[in-house]
Amino acid sequence: MSNYLVALEAAWLVRDVEDIDDAIGVAVSEAGRRLNETDKEYVDVEVGATPCPACGEPFDSAFIAASTALVGLVLEIEVFNAEGDEHASRIAKSEVGGALRDVPLDVIEVIQTEEDDEEA
Repeated sequence: MSNYLVALEAAWLVRDVEDIDDAIGVAVSEAGRRLNETDKEYVDVEVGATPCPACGEPFDSAFIAASTALVGLVLEIEVFNAEGDEHASRIAKSEVGGALRDVPLDVIEVIQTEEDDEEA
């Protein structure tokens, strides 16, 4: 069994905002609050990055239309004693998805961090 760092991407809607920075702040704050309320304070919440289609430089994953923002968040969670990448992904989606109901989640990266001494 191994330990994994799993990164999930979440699509977060923020209503009644005029500014990208406000939308990002509200999205990160709301996601953090919902995770903390369900004792998932070990999940790291950050704003995602999207590459510019013209130059390739990354910029914050946030878009505003009609005072409603869609903010792309990256949620990182460490999963212990998983059988493999797929198992770690399922555990991460279950843990985070239980706290963030009705929030679309996609696994974007799974990194094996260490193995148990028995297997090494």
